[in-house]
Amino acid sequence: MTPAWTTLPDLASRRLGGAVPWANDEFFAERENLIKPEPPVFQTYTFGHKGQVYDGWETRRRREPGVDQAIVRLGVAGVVRGVVIDTAFFKGNYPPEGSVEACALEGYPSAEELAAASWHPIVSRSKLAGDAENVFDVDSDRRWTHVRLTIYPDGGVARLRVHGDPIADPRLLIGAVDLAALENGGEILDASNVFYSKPTNLISPGFAAVMGDGWETARRRDDGNDWVLLRLAAEGVVRIAELDTSHFKGNAPGWASLSGCADRVDDPAAWFELMPKTRLQPDTRHRFVLDVDRAVQHVRLDVFPDGGMARLRLSGDPTDKGRAFLLRRWFNALPADHAMAVFDNKTIVDARPLDADQPLPHALSRLAR
Repeated sequence: MTPAWTTLPDLASRRLGGAVPWANDEFFAERENLIKPEPPVFQTYTFGHKGQVYDGWETRRRREPGVDQAIVRLGVAGVVRGVVIDTAFFKGNYPPEGSVEACALEGYPSAEELAAASWHPIVSRSKLAGDAENVFDVDSDRRWTHVRLTIYPDGGVARLRVHGDPIADPRLLIGAVDLAALENGGEILDASNVFYSKPTNLISPGFAAVMGDGWETARRRDDGNDWVLLRLAAEGVVRIAELDTSHFKGNAPGWASLSGCADRVDDPAAWFELMPKTRLQPDTRHRFVLDVDRAVQHVRLDVFPDGGMARLRLSGDPTDKGRAFLLRRWFNALPADHAMAVFDNKTIVDARPLDADQPLPHALSRLAR
């Protein structure tokens, strides 16, 4: 049975800005392949100067004791819920065992600084199967910025998927922010149709490179319409909505509307209009000013009748309640060593976790200014 966490974003994906800053060996195949968003592929009898070309990370055969390792910088820091070590197409050359550790560091550390970091196990040393997706649950409520894959003793891994919940650094969310953005903590809760591609693409970083990078529904043959329900990163007032139909030319929605609510998602009376049903054009970045001053926590995008959209951006200002939520969530999820690096005050760090009704410590609340 496929774990529910596999539907969460892959925090390591190159599509979200992930990178592989270091590996001790990549003789046969480059480390960067580990975080490619697309599934691995294989072509028989495709040889380069170092042998069969593999779509993955592959090290040379060890002739002495040791292990091979690769460090991944998560494109979006967050709480890891599960890891997939995919050995697709590695049959006689896969590692028999693997493990994963995580760390959290300030800023943008070098490979040398990463090597000296405090690493915490999130997947213990475990057996791996060849040519298979090796799935591991992760029991950790901390926010990590990097993971380190260790294989015992050598071999090839096609992909490393690190699924979890993004947690933004609230110090970077100053002024108007994209309240829907995945990297800020926005989340897709539900959608009417996910036939061609996932609605999570709507709130992913950057512009869509191709049509497949967006959300596209099947063709409707009834009188209804398709929709997506989002939970914003924090409660806020949305000022500008961007509905981007780039790359969707013969299959863009004809119209779209936006509605929102502060809470009580299941109560129809709690919802109100943010943007009326508005005509859209194919292959176009539409930007609309929203003249609504009410705070929202949830937003629903309706498209009429169906079609595809590349991105949805909802720029606005978090409310005081929303910013306090962002600060508290981030503060509670920091590993102890990272929290000490930020606050340099053991009394503050030891006060965690803060409950929702607890006032924020001054050192934390001042970050909201």
